[in-house]
Amino acid sequence: MDGNHVCTLSFNVLINQGDKGLDHARCIKLGKKKCPIVANYVEVAEWLEMALRGAWQLQKLIVSYCDWGGSSRGIRAFMESNLPAFKENNPQLEVVTELIRGQHPHLKGLYKNKNQRVLCVKNLTQDDILLQATRLRNALGRKVVKLKTRHVTKHPSVQGTWTTDLKFEA
Repeated sequence: MDGNHVCTLSFNVLINQGDKGLDHARCIKLGKKKCPIVANYVEVAEWLEMALRGAWQLQKLIVSYCDWGGSSRGIRAFMESNLPAFKENNPQLEVVTELIRGQHPHLKGLYKNKNQRVLCVKNLTQDDILLQATRLRNALGRKVVKLKTRHVTKHPSVQGTWTTDLKFEA
């Protein structure tokens, strides 16, 4: 097989095909890009696009910036160069720009489950802001839950959690 095929499904994994060759049903979605095939592996550098049950969770992205402040320099460059392409690549998403003078720039994501996430992007470059906007788009909008213990299980051990600090006295 050559590396010039276009893949169709949306997975972001490293697949070992062994001697069977490349199975097109398990390819990686790269849009119109070519899949790099190296020694029977398919490698992908893109992040997995997150959707819950096939529906994008981010409904609205609000880009807030100041037209005068120096901390908004990166977001103004992002709005000129990257934002139109970001809107075009994400037609399911409503993108709104908001001028707030005298405040640091931020991105606000409003999700279908009525949650919102706000990311401060002061003094970031336009590439970093694009990465943050993509992370907001890929997130499911769930609240972050702090775990009470490092070890989470439905059936805890009767003898207790195993530890390396066990000392035997002879």
